[in-house]
Amino acid sequence: MALYHVMNRGVDKRTIFLNDRDRLRFACGLYAFNTTRPTEIFSPQFEWSKRFQEAQREQKTGKPAKGFRKPLSGERQLVDIHGWCLMGNHYHLLLSEREEGGLVRFIRKINVGYANYFNAKQERKGALFQGRTKKVLVEQESHFLYILHYIHLNPLDFCKGSELWREGRIGSAARARDHLEKYRWSSYLDYCGQRNFPSVIEAGLFRSVFPDYKKEIASYLSDIELSPIEYLIAEE
Repeated sequence: MALYHVMNRGVDKRTIFLNDRDRLRFACGLYAFNTTRPTEIFSPQFEWSKRFQEAQREQKTGKPAKGFRKPLSGERQLVDIHGWCLMGNHYHLLLSEREEGGLVRFIRKINVGYANYFNAKQERKGALFQGRTKKVLVEQESHFLYILHYIHLNPLDFCKGSELWREGRIGSAARARDHLEKYRWSSYLDYCGQRNFPSVIEAGLFRSVFPDYKKEIASYLSDIELSPIEYLIAEE
Protein backbone atom coordinates (compact mmCIF):
# COMPACT_ATOMS: atom_id res chain seq x y z
CA MET A 1 0.00 0.00 0.00
CA ALA A 2 1.36 3.43 -0.99
CA LEU A 3 0.73 6.16 1.57
CA TYR A 4 0.74 9.83 0.52
CA HIS A 5 0.89 13.07 2.47
CA VAL A 6 -1.30 15.39 0.39
CA MET A 7 -1.42 19.15 0.88
CA ASN A 8 -2.47 22.35 -0.84
CA ARG A 9 -2.85 25.99 0.18
CA GLY A 10 -4.71 29.04 -0.99
CA VAL A 11 -3.35 30.99 -3.93
CA ASP A 12 -0.94 33.69 -2.70
CA LYS A 13 -1.29 31.96 0.70
CA ARG A 14 -4.75 33.47 1.10
CA THR A 15 -7.06 32.20 3.84
CA ILE A 16 -9.41 29.57 2.42
CA PHE A 17 -11.26 28.60 5.61
CA LEU A 18 -12.84 31.78 6.94
CA ASN A 19 -15.06 30.22 9.59
CA ASP A 20 -16.36 26.91 10.92
CA ARG A 21 -19.00 26.65 8.20
CA ASP A 22 -16.24 26.67 5.59
CA ARG A 23 -14.36 24.00 7.52
CA LEU A 24 -17.52 21.94 7.85
CA ARG A 25 -18.12 22.24 4.10
CA PHE A 26 -14.65 20.86 3.39
CA ALA A 27 -15.22 18.04 5.88
CA CYS A 28 -18.48 17.23 4.09
CA GLY A 29 -16.46 16.90 0.90
CA LEU A 30 -14.22 14.32 2.56
CA TYR A 31 -17.34 12.20 2.95
CA ALA A 32 -19.24 13.02 -0.19
CA PHE A 33 -16.49 12.94 -2.82
CA ASN A 34 -14.79 9.73 -1.69
CA THR A 35 -16.68 7.64 -4.19
CA THR A 36 -16.45 6.38 -7.75
CA ARG A 37 -19.82 8.02 -8.35
CA PRO A 38 -19.51 10.93 -10.83
CA THR A 39 -19.34 14.24 -9.00
CA GLU A 40 -22.65 15.95 -8.32
CA ILE A 41 -21.24 19.31 -7.31
CA PHE A 42 -23.14 21.15 -10.04
CA SER A 43 -26.37 19.25 -9.55
CA PRO A 44 -29.24 20.94 -7.67
CA GLN A 45 -30.20 17.48 -6.42
CA PHE A 46 -26.99 17.32 -4.39
CA GLU A 47 -28.37 18.39 -1.02
CA TRP A 48 -25.48 20.15 0.69
CA SER A 49 -27.74 21.55 3.40
CA LYS A 50 -28.63 17.99 4.40
CA ARG A 51 -24.95 17.04 4.33
CA PHE A 52 -24.15 19.96 6.62
CA GLN A 53 -26.79 18.82 9.08
CA GLU A 54 -25.53 15.23 9.07
CA ALA A 55 -21.92 16.31 9.57
CA GLN A 56 -22.90 18.67 12.40
CA ARG A 57 -24.88 15.88 14.05
CA GLU A 58 -21.94 13.48 13.75
CA GLN A 59 -19.53 16.00 15.28
CA LYS A 60 -21.94 16.75 18.12
CA THR A 61 -22.97 13.18 18.98
CA GLY A 62 -20.00 11.13 17.74
CA LYS A 63 -22.39 8.80 15.91
CA PRO A 64 -21.45 8.08 12.28
CA ALA A 65 -23.51 10.03 9.76
CA LYS A 66 -25.44 7.29 7.97
CA GLY A 67 -26.40 9.60 5.14
CA PHE A 68 -22.80 9.65 3.92
CA ARG A 69 -22.61 5.90 3.55
CA LYS A 70 -25.45 4.91 1.23
CA PRO A 71 -23.56 3.36 -1.69
CA LEU A 72 -25.27 3.06 -5.02
CA SER A 73 -25.00 -0.10 -7.08
CA GLY A 74 -21.36 -0.61 -8.07
CA GLU A 75 -20.17 2.42 -6.09
CA ARG A 76 -16.79 2.17 -4.33
CA GLN A 77 -14.55 4.43 -2.26
CA LEU A 78 -11.65 6.05 -4.10
CA VAL A 79 -9.23 6.35 -1.16
CA ASP A 80 -8.72 5.60 2.50
CA ILE A 81 -8.29 8.76 4.57
CA HIS A 82 -5.85 7.93 7.37
CA GLY A 83 -5.53 11.46 8.74
CA TRP A 84 -6.50 15.06 7.99
CA CYS A 85 -6.22 18.60 9.31
CA LEU A 86 -7.64 21.94 8.17
CA MET A 87 -5.70 25.13 8.84
CA GLY A 88 -6.36 28.74 7.88
CA ASN A 89 -4.84 28.80 4.40
CA HIS A 90 -4.11 25.12 3.74
CA TYR A 91 -5.08 21.52 4.39
CA HIS A 92 -3.29 18.23 5.04
CA LEU A 93 -4.54 14.76 4.11
CA LEU A 94 -2.96 11.33 4.57
CA LEU A 95 -4.28 9.05 1.82
CA SER A 96 -3.90 5.65 0.21
CA GLU A 97 -5.67 4.50 -2.94
CA ARG A 98 -8.47 1.97 -2.99
CA GLU A 99 -9.10 2.33 -6.73
CA GLU A 100 -6.53 2.76 -9.48
CA GLY A 101 -6.30 6.47 -10.14
CA GLY A 102 -8.45 7.12 -7.09
CA LEU A 103 -5.99 9.52 -5.47
CA VAL A 104 -6.02 11.97 -8.38
CA ARG A 105 -9.79 11.70 -8.80
CA PHE A 106 -10.46 12.31 -5.13
CA ILE A 107 -8.11 15.30 -4.91
CA ARG A 108 -9.68 16.86 -7.98
CA LYS A 109 -13.19 16.42 -6.57
CA ILE A 110 -12.17 17.90 -3.22
CA ASN A 111 -10.42 20.91 -4.75
CA VAL A 112 -12.95 21.72 -7.46
CA GLY A 113 -15.90 21.14 -5.15
CA TYR A 114 -14.57 23.38 -2.40
CA ALA A 115 -13.33 26.07 -4.80
CA ASN A 116 -16.76 26.32 -6.41
CA TYR A 117 -18.42 26.59 -3.01
CA PHE A 118 -15.93 29.24 -1.80
CA ASN A 119 -16.03 31.32 -4.99
CA ALA A 120 -19.82 31.35 -5.07
CA LYS A 121 -19.99 32.35 -1.41
CA GLN A 122 -17.37 35.12 -1.76
CA GLU A 123 -18.55 36.21 -5.21
CA ARG A 124 -15.09 35.76 -6.65
CA LYS A 125 -13.65 34.07 -9.75
CA GLY A 126 -10.42 32.31 -10.57
CA ALA A 127 -8.20 29.73 -8.95
CA LEU A 128 -8.49 29.24 -5.21
CA PHE A 129 -5.61 26.83 -4.69
CA GLN A 130 -1.91 27.39 -5.31
CA GLY A 131 -1.08 25.23 -8.29
CA ARG A 132 -1.08 21.45 -8.25
CA THR A 133 -1.73 19.64 -5.03
CA LYS A 134 1.50 18.34 -3.51
CA LYS A 135 1.69 14.59 -2.96
CA VAL A 136 4.59 13.23 -0.89
CA LEU A 137 5.06 9.46 -0.87
CA VAL A 138 5.79 8.15 2.62
CA GLU A 139 8.63 5.70 2.01
CA GLN A 140 10.89 5.64 5.07
CA GLU A 141 9.88 4.09 8.38
CA SER A 142 10.91 7.24 10.24
CA HIS A 143 8.65 9.30 7.99
CA PHE A 144 5.76 6.89 8.55
CA LEU A 145 6.15 7.03 12.34
CA TYR A 146 6.18 10.84 12.33
CA ILE A 147 3.76 11.92 9.61
CA LEU A 148 0.50 11.47 11.54
CA HIS A 149 1.94 13.44 14.47
CA TYR A 150 3.08 16.18 12.09
CA ILE A 151 -0.39 16.55 10.58
CA HIS A 152 -2.09 16.60 13.98
CA LEU A 153 0.37 19.08 15.49
CA ASN A 154 -0.28 21.74 12.83
CA PRO A 155 -2.95 23.52 14.96
CA LEU A 156 -0.17 24.41 17.41
CA ASP A 157 0.52 27.24 14.96
CA PHE A 158 -2.44 28.89 16.73
CA CYS A 159 -1.27 28.07 20.28
CA LYS A 160 0.62 30.87 22.03
CA GLY A 161 4.02 29.63 23.13
CA SER A 162 3.98 26.58 20.84
CA GLU A 163 4.20 28.26 17.44
CA LEU A 164 7.79 27.04 16.97
CA TRP A 165 6.92 23.36 17.44
CA ARG A 166 8.46 22.53 14.05
CA GLU A 167 11.79 23.61 15.52
CA GLY A 168 11.29 21.43 18.58
CA ARG A 169 10.21 24.33 20.81
CA ILE A 170 6.86 23.35 22.28
CA GLY A 171 6.69 25.55 25.38
CA SER A 172 4.29 23.88 27.80
CA ALA A 173 3.36 20.33 26.78
CA ALA A 174 0.21 20.50 28.92
CA ARG A 175 -0.94 23.71 27.22
CA ALA A 176 -0.19 22.21 23.79
CA ARG A 177 -2.25 19.08 24.58
CA ASP A 178 -5.14 21.18 25.83
CA HIS A 179 -5.09 23.19 22.61
CA LEU A 180 -5.12 20.08 20.41
CA GLU A 181 -8.02 18.61 22.39
CA LYS A 182 -10.10 21.72 21.71
CA TYR A 183 -9.35 21.84 17.97
CA ARG A 184 -12.18 20.10 16.13
CA TRP A 185 -10.92 20.27 12.53
CA SER A 186 -8.59 17.28 12.31
CA SER A 187 -8.58 13.53 12.90
CA TYR A 188 -6.68 13.98 16.19
CA LEU A 189 -9.71 13.60 18.46
CA ASP A 190 -10.91 10.48 16.67
CA TYR A 191 -7.51 8.84 17.19
CA CYS A 192 -7.64 9.84 20.87
CA GLY A 193 -10.96 8.09 21.44
CA GLN A 194 -13.25 11.13 21.22
CA ARG A 195 -15.51 10.56 18.23
CA ASN A 196 -15.44 13.74 16.17
CA PHE A 197 -15.81 12.81 12.48
CA PRO A 198 -15.57 9.00 12.74
CA SER A 199 -17.05 8.41 9.28
CA VAL A 200 -14.17 10.22 7.58
CA ILE A 201 -11.12 8.22 8.60
CA GLU A 202 -9.79 4.69 8.28
CA ALA A 203 -7.82 4.51 11.54
CA GLY A 204 -6.80 0.85 11.55
CA LEU A 205 -3.35 1.31 10.00
CA PHE A 206 -2.06 3.76 12.61
CA ARG A 207 -3.96 2.28 15.54
CA SER A 208 -2.00 -0.91 14.97
CA VAL A 209 1.17 1.15 15.53
CA PHE A 210 -0.15 3.59 18.15
CA PRO A 211 -2.82 1.66 20.12
CA ASP A 212 -3.04 4.48 22.70
CA TYR A 213 -2.60 7.57 20.58
CA LYS A 214 -3.50 10.03 23.32
CA LYS A 215 -0.74 8.61 25.51
CA GLU A 216 1.63 8.56 22.54
CA ILE A 217 1.12 12.26 21.82
CA ALA A 218 1.39 13.19 25.49
CA SER A 219 4.74 11.40 25.70
CA TYR A 220 5.88 12.93 22.42
CA LEU A 221 5.10 16.49 23.52
CA SER A 222 6.67 15.93 26.94
CA ASP A 223 9.87 14.74 25.31
CA ILE A 224 10.01 17.91 23.21
CA GLU A 225 9.37 20.07 26.27
CA LEU A 226 12.18 18.39 28.20
CA SER A 227 14.69 17.99 25.38
CA PRO A 228 14.10 20.42 22.47
CA ILE A 229 15.57 19.13 19.22
CA GLU A 230 15.52 20.12 15.60
CA TYR A 231 13.25 18.03 13.38
CA LEU A 232 13.89 17.47 9.71
CA ILE A 233 10.57 18.20 8.08
CA ALA A 234 9.61 18.39 4.40
CA GLU A 235 7.71 21.66 4.53
CA GLU A 236 4.68 22.06 2.34
